[in-house]
Amino acid sequence: MNSPEKDNLKRNLKNRHIQFISLGGAVGTGLFLGAGGAIFVAGPSVLLGYLISGVIIFLIMRQLGEMNTQDPSAGSSSYFAYKYWGKFPGFLAGWNYWVLQVLVGIAELTAVAAYAQYWFPNLATWKTALVFFLLVNAINLTTVKAYGEVEFWFSSIKIFAICAMILTGSYILFFNTSLVPGASFKNLWQPFNVGPNISNSLFSGFFPHGIFGLIMALPTITFSFGGLELIGIAASETEDPKRTIPKAINQVVFRILIFYVGSLTVLLSLYHWSNLSVSDSPFVMIFDKIGFKYTAWSLNFIVLTAALSVYNSCLYSNSRMLYALALQKNAPNLFSKTNKNKIPVTAILVSGMLTFWVVPLNYFIPNWFDAFKIVMSFIVVYIVLNWAIITLSHIKFKQINKQTLFPALFYPYSNYLTLTFVLFILGAMILPQIGMSKQVVAIPFWILFVYICYKITKK
Repeated sequence: MNSPEKDNLKRNLKNRHIQFISLGGAVGTGLFLGAGGAIFVAGPSVLLGYLISGVIIFLIMRQLGEMNTQDPSAGSSSYFAYKYWGKFPGFLAGWNYWVLQVLVGIAELTAVAAYAQYWFPNLATWKTALVFFLLVNAINLTTVKAYGEVEFWFSSIKIFAICAMILTGSYILFFNTSLVPGASFKNLWQPFNVGPNISNSLFSGFFPHGIFGLIMALPTITFSFGGLELIGIAASETEDPKRTIPKAINQVVFRILIFYVGSLTVLLSLYHWSNLSVSDSPFVMIFDKIGFKYTAWSLNFIVLTAALSVYNSCLYSNSRMLYALALQKNAPNLFSKTNKNKIPVTAILVSGMLTFWVVPLNYFIPNWFDAFKIVMSFIVVYIVLNWAIITLSHIKFKQINKQTLFPALFYPYSNYLTLTFVLFILGAMILPQIGMSKQVVAIPFWILFVYICYKITKK
């Protein structure tokens, strides 16, 4: 068993910070913007997709939570893969997660630029991305408590907005449907005049493109849930991880299922899904189309702060992962240095420099949707690889730790189910209609590249 060095980070994050940091990482562009693409290909059956994916990620979070509660350390999945599985799995897990968070940061800043175009259609996306890139990086260079407070308020805004939207939509659906002509829960299963391929059965209303449509939506849905693992990263800077982490994991996942499934159920009941486009933010466009202009304006501000919230979380997590890699001797030692506030400044700056690629990306690809789609397709690959590493590391962990403080559910069957789901997602991505086969084929080459880097590093 390998034992990486212990971290020197300051434990200043409280339970409310951990709760909202995790929410901040998972409730963002994947829901507010990515849901539009998932709805476009799956229709109302997208609700089933979010429910299934939510259950799977909950099982993964319980596996990660068992390890984090027993042994809270910087690096989370990388630390456990390194300690319980081997040096190369730890190396792969750390760098895979680091690249993942850099890409997510690029996607979120691209989304911020897209939201800004709702008000300023002619504003170049690269300019907006640059301004908010500088702002969020400045926040992360202060103290971890400042980061936690900013993330708490960022997340509070979007959670409040989702709750308000669910309550407003429920009021309309249950008590005053005259406010929105056509608003009805029947929109969830009622076919609409969207083309000759749509039949008039109850089944086809919920699955307008059949089960195949739901399968096509799963990679996008997976992108939506790629952020909950941030609880593990934050464990090393939590005041009382043995109490806070189990509480956060048990509460956050159920809340996210409510926010995802509940909010989309209300939205798709207010306005028939067939009138949306693949690049719409359903939250903004639905209220815009039904005539609630000021609500749509407010929601656009909310989803913009939500994307900033996720980027804020990305910068925090990938800098801490780089810091953890340095402790493991899997990255240059300078990344393990902290300032007087116990902030890994060099790790933050380097992580930020890589995310800066969002500016030239949006400059050379001014159509934000094309830029976003390219980045998202790679993100999904890194997410499922990260999930597979977590669940395999947990199997190794359980072989050593029989009695733990926060046991995962249904071990080892939940691990096998998780791995099966990962393979299913990768299989779906190979489908020509989805257009992500090149990214899946690149996985073994990515692992080989990381292995070569690992060998060079050790020599």
